[in-house]
Amino acid sequence: MELEVLPYGLTVCKVRSQNDLPLDAPLFFVGKTDEELSLVCRTEDAPRATVAREDGWRGFRILGTLDFSLIGILSRITGALAENGISVFAVSTFDTDYVLVKATDLSRALDVLSESGFTVAE
Repeated sequence: MELEVLPYGLTVCKVRSQNDLPLDAPLFFVGKTDEELSLVCRTEDAPRATVAREDGWRGFRILGTLDFSLIGILSRITGALAENGISVFAVSTFDTDYVLVKATDLSRALDVLSESGFTVAE
């Protein structure tokens, strides 16, 4: 399975309202519940005013479209990283999964995943 590293830093934050979402940004993920509105986006696209914010994330995605019948892919990735003490933040789209790690852990995370049989796209 092939992974592609995203070429920019990411931010995970909580915003006050939908008006704070960077709707023109090329990449963002939103999670809304009755308790919060969370946003993951490129750091350069993060709103200035947030309820809480954590910068310093990097991400990679699984290349290709993942069929819903596939089992355990995200588990294999997060399990290998957890065994090596690397914390993750995962988000998914209809087609694939994205895994975020702290920027300081990116190189080590990619090494761990390479050793676990994943290929990192150039």
